[in-house]
Amino acid sequence: MGIDKKPLAITMGDPSGIGPEIVVKTMTARVVDRPVVVIGDPAVMERAVDFTAAELSCRILGDLDEFDETGIGTTIDILPAVRMAALPEMGAVSAASGQAAYEAVVSAIDLARSGEIAGIVTAPLHKEALSAAGIHYPGHTEILADKGGADRVAMMLANDELRTVLVTIHCSLRDAIDRADFDAQMAAIRLAHQGCLAIGIDKPRIAVAGLNPHAGEGGLFGREEIEIISPAIRAAKEEGMDVTGPWPGDTVFMQARQGRFDIVVAQYHDQGLIPVKYMGLEKGVNVTLGLPFIRTSPDHGTAFDIAGTGTADPESLRTALRYAARMADARGL
Repeated sequence: MGIDKKPLAITMGDPSGIGPEIVVKTMTARVVDRPVVVIGDPAVMERAVDFTAAELSCRILGDLDEFDETGIGTTIDILPAVRMAALPEMGAVSAASGQAAYEAVVSAIDLARSGEIAGIVTAPLHKEALSAAGIHYPGHTEILADKGGADRVAMMLANDELRTVLVTIHCSLRDAIDRADFDAQMAAIRLAHQGCLAIGIDKPRIAVAGLNPHAGEGGLFGREEIEIISPAIRAAKEEGMDVTGPWPGDTVFMQARQGRFDIVVAQYHDQGLIPVKYMGLEKGVNVTLGLPFIRTSPDHGTAFDIAGTGTADPESLRTALRYAARMADARGL
């Protein structure tokens, strides 16, 4: 165990969802070669240990200096970010759960910004629970950008065969068309390049998907490719990036999977995420690019329908943890 390495922090996620359960299951084994701490409510984590019947004990830390590597695989080290007045109902939207999950994320961000941890791995939030608590962020990405001090971020979703970065994220499709302007294209292309470098791809090959069917078909199906996307691609090439397109959205991911591209810049949420998620939620990792610290997360939600049953699959969270460790190693953290 490389105890000289900075720890990674996993936030517990929404206490009413599967987040605490998959965190517990992840902590039953040594997944990465560095310390891992959990940020959240100790009572929530203890409940998850109970209903998963995991052979783990929970140890509450006063600070990170109290981490003890001898507990790997047998102990969950918890930094309390919140203590709920009562344990919430499983599988139900709860303002208290939304607030608790939010406080865990903010606590992790503070630790990351101060340099005390190498990065953050976040278990799933529930957007309705956040809203019920009066927290008006669409999701993790926006919280991380605002509290993390980033001017512009992008979501990179990745598995072993595909990687994609989104020009627009959590907004309506109508709004996404308006937001996919030249500046947004440039930001996404640059972040895609940086994201590939961060995981060890030295010369990233970037494909940019078109917005319209057939990438606009020369203007027959829309002019965004001609007036916005192509000029951004030319500008990115002038900056020295290997970027091509716009490619039709219905074939570009197939070409990337075949090895032609290292990453695809997609114009909106579903265009980019459906191809990756179709290959299996347990394989996907979400990486937030543009932050001053590392953040990854599993590629699934809170799964209220199975919360508390002990049947949730932790593999996506484990993969996200490995991805974060890989990025931290690349940065020498």
